[in-house]
Amino acid sequence: MTSGVGAKTSAGDIPDAEALSRMYRLMCTTALADQKSVAESKAGRLQAAFYPIRGMEAVCAALGEVLTPRDRLVSTYRNLGDALAKGASLRSIMAELYGRRAGLSRGKGGPMHLQDPAIGFTATTGIVGSGLPIAVGLAMAAQLDDDHTATVVTFGDGATSIGAWHEAMNFAGLWQLPLVFVCQNNQWGEHTPLARYAANTNLAERAGAYSIPAEKVDGFDPLAALNALRRAVARVRAGEGPIFLEFIHYRLTGHTGTADYSYVPADELKAAMERDPAPAFRRWLLEQGRLNEQQVDDIEKQARLTVDDAFDYAAGCELPAPSDIYTDVFADDTWVRSLHND
Repeated sequence: MTSGVGAKTSAGDIPDAEALSRMYRLMCTTALADQKSVAESKAGRLQAAFYPIRGMEAVCAALGEVLTPRDRLVSTYRNLGDALAKGASLRSIMAELYGRRAGLSRGKGGPMHLQDPAIGFTATTGIVGSGLPIAVGLAMAAQLDDDHTATVVTFGDGATSIGAWHEAMNFAGLWQLPLVFVCQNNQWGEHTPLARYAANTNLAERAGAYSIPAEKVDGFDPLAALNALRRAVARVRAGEGPIFLEFIHYRLTGHTGTADYSYVPADELKAAMERDPAPAFRRWLLEQGRLNEQQVDDIEKQARLTVDDAFDYAAGCELPAPSDIYTDVFADDTWVRSLHND
């Protein structure tokens, strides 16, 4: 990992103040919403397990800058930042976490199943690695349609040990699909460190077995993430085939919102916390004169207001009706009528 934000970014690759502001706003909003979701999870007010993303905000902010509504994103159960990056409203995300009808999945999917096809946030999955074959199918459809869009799939380091990952990589490499594999290597597969379950901890090297180019990127640095994703998305939109990006960072929280974290080596966590993405980006913005104190304070204030509003809104929304169990399913209503007749 590099020593700080922008360490390997040339001046010409730094976006303008407006883009930097958007990125910092998304990082702050994600971090604050994540923190409050953990608190709500510990208080027992959420309907299902919440999976924190603290430490991954930089990559989420970069995704928000490079993807358009026409591009497709498949995420995991650790999906809060991805959903915001793709343009989902925080109100609808929080409503889903509370199991409310106004949620992204109408209160029936919960934290692990956020989705909004209208903005290209096509699916999130609760099984490790299961989003990869879905993304392959979406990328193949885009290739057949020749629509010059990108499909991106995000997943953790643990998913690279799942059979579906190898199948997806092989298929994408064989068909040269317009697919960006985004590996969020946060060093932990639930409670197991990477070196304990992977014989080769250089995950990017695995892509070579499928003739897919790969790049290792500092996942704590939003500028490094932005430039890597820009190159990757431009590649697949141009029809040059898939690419694998391994973002190296560290999970700064437990596996779930209520999980114990005492098993993490204290020295590792301390070093990683010093590079906590949002505070580190804040320091860089001010030190480099990209934004001033007032601008940064205004972004942080707006993020706090957005988060508070979303949680207040979600808590006040109605729960799904019992009859909602029969909607949004792939079947006709024959069996529903038979149940009522009985």
